[in-house]
Amino acid sequence: MNSPLASGATIGIVGGGQLGRMLAMAAARLGFRTIVLEPQADCPAAQVANAHIAAAYDDVDALAELARRCDVVTYEFENVPIDAAASLANGPVPLHPPARALEVSQDRLTEKTFLNGIGIATAGFRPVDGEAEARAALQALGGAGILKTRRLGYDGKGQARLSPDEDAAVAFRQLGGVPAILEALVDFHCEISVVAARDGKGNLAAFEPARNVHRDGILRVSSLPSGVALATEDMARAAAFRILEALDYVGVMGVEFFVMRDGAVLVNEIAPRVHNSGHWTEAACAVNQFEQHVRAICGLPLGSTARHSDCVMENLIGDDVARCAELLGEPGVVLHLYGKAEARPGRKMGHFTRLAVR
Repeated sequence: MNSPLASGATIGIVGGGQLGRMLAMAAARLGFRTIVLEPQADCPAAQVANAHIAAAYDDVDALAELARRCDVVTYEFENVPIDAAASLANGPVPLHPPARALEVSQDRLTEKTFLNGIGIATAGFRPVDGEAEARAALQALGGAGILKTRRLGYDGKGQARLSPDEDAAVAFRQLGGVPAILEALVDFHCEISVVAARDGKGNLAAFEPARNVHRDGILRVSSLPSGVALATEDMARAAAFRILEALDYVGVMGVEFFVMRDGAVLVNEIAPRVHNSGHWTEAACAVNQFEQHVRAICGLPLGSTARHSDCVMENLIGDDVARCAELLGEPGVVLHLYGKAEARPGRKMGHFTRLAVR
C-alpha cells in the first residue's frame, strides 16, 4: 500500500464473529465501509457492516467478489483456510495480516518451532503422531503435560491434561488420533498478554500487558495494571515486536505469555488478529485495539497506546449475559454485547470493563 486509504474506502473482513463486529464498528468511526464474508446469516459482524457476502470461506467466487469490492482485506480469526488466504494474497488488493501468519499460527507445532527459531522461549514440547509417540513424549517431558491437537481447537477444546498415572495413548485416541503436540507443564506465576501492532512502514506499538485469568481454557478476566515487574513487561513487549518483525506483519496481534517465578516470560501462543485480552482498550484507551488494526491495514498512523484508567475486563460467558441490567446500573462499567441470539455454555456473549479513573 503506497498511500493511506481515503475515507469512504472499503475494508473486507473474512469472518463474522464478535471480533469482526468490533472491527467494523471501529472502521465506521474512521469513515470506512466494511463487507463481511461469513457463511452464517445474521452473524454479529453482519449486523453492523455495510454488506454481507454469505458464503463459505473457501468459496472461490465469493473470495473474488470480496476482493473486487474492497480496497484491503483482513480477517478476524486464525482458522481461515490457507488456500483462501493465498487466493486473497495473490488478488488485486492487499491482505493484512499476511498469509504466513496464518500458516504459523494454525499448527501448534509449526508455531512453537517458529518461535524457538527466532529466539523466543516456549514451554518444552514434543510432536505426537501416534500412540507410541504419545507415551514417549510424556516420559520425555517428565510424566506430565498438556496434549493438544496441532490444528483447530480453542477456548480449551481439543486438549487433555496428562499426569504420570494416565496413559497418553488413550488420551491421543480420545482426541481423535489426529496429529498432536505434547506441551510440558510449566510452574508459572501468572499469565499476561501483549496486544501489539505493526504498520506497513515497520512502525511498532504495543498496549500495556494485561494480566489474564483463564477458567476451563476460556479467558475470564483481564486486569490492568498487570502487577508484574516492569522488566517482565518490557521483555514481553520485546518478544511481541520480534514476532511481528519476523512475519513482516501488518495489523494487530495478540501474544500470550507465561510469567515464570523468576520474572522471565515464555510465549504460550500467538493470535494473528485482534485479541480477547485486548477488549479492555475499548474502555480504557483513546485508541482501542480495533481502531489500531484498522489504522495499520489502511496505511494510517498508529495511535497512542496510553491507558487512561486502571481497569478489569470480564467476559460474559453463556448465561452470564443475564447480568446485563445489573451491570448497567454500576458506575464506571462499559458493556459490549455481541448480538448473539442464543446463550450457550462456554459461548462468549459479550464483555464488560470496570474503570477506576486515575
